[in-house]
Amino acid sequence: MARGANVVNLGLVPYREAWELQRSLASDVAEGSRKDTIVFLEHPPTVTLGRRTGEGELHIPENAEVEVIETDRGGKSTFHGPGQLVCYPIFDLTRHGQDVKRYCRDLEEALIRTLAPLGLEATRIEGLTGIWLTDPPRKIASIGIHISKWVTTHGYALNVDLDPAPFTQWITACGIEDALFTTVARELGRPVSLDEVRLHATMALAEVFGFDEVAESSADFREPASFSATV
Repeated sequence: MARGANVVNLGLVPYREAWELQRSLASDVAEGSRKDTIVFLEHPPTVTLGRRTGEGELHIPENAEVEVIETDRGGKSTFHGPGQLVCYPIFDLTRHGQDVKRYCRDLEEALIRTLAPLGLEATRIEGLTGIWLTDPPRKIASIGIHISKWVTTHGYALNVDLDPAPFTQWITACGIEDALFTTVARELGRPVSLDEVRLHATMALAEVFGFDEVAESSADFREPASFSATV
């Protein structure tokens, strides 16, 4: 049986507003009134704290223009800002195996496949979260999820074209001391748009999660647009 998903591209959205949207979409997906939905967006400068954030992870300068928000996702602290592709898959895992560890590995695999067409060989590193480039190890994407009644919220954040300094100067990102952080643009040595990366991200999620069709929703995402792409 064919399985489809809706894809929503929202642009720049404040974190709390996006969080509330996720809850609404998750309710619809849980009720069966909405297909699995992939939300792409950016956030204004925001530091989010996961459920495992430890003391001493924050060292934000007093004059920094950034919002700090405690969330219900797993993981530790991370930074969001314009130029980072944030992906919130709102998936019913009863359609995808009901396996939390597998879901996390699938998100990692989708990120690896997203970066491959750009010429970047990303990988997992045993004992560390997220997706990395190696020699030397440098983190390019973070993952943090929440699952309720087998419906997922939160997701991943891929550093496309932004200053990675806040990951080390404002926080101890992901609780990892002395970690290096990078971006797609820095690795390729050229500007990179989110539109360029988002196309690869959509295809990668469709491949990994077995969607036969993804439909891009209109500006009013509650009504699917006529555009669709078979993958």
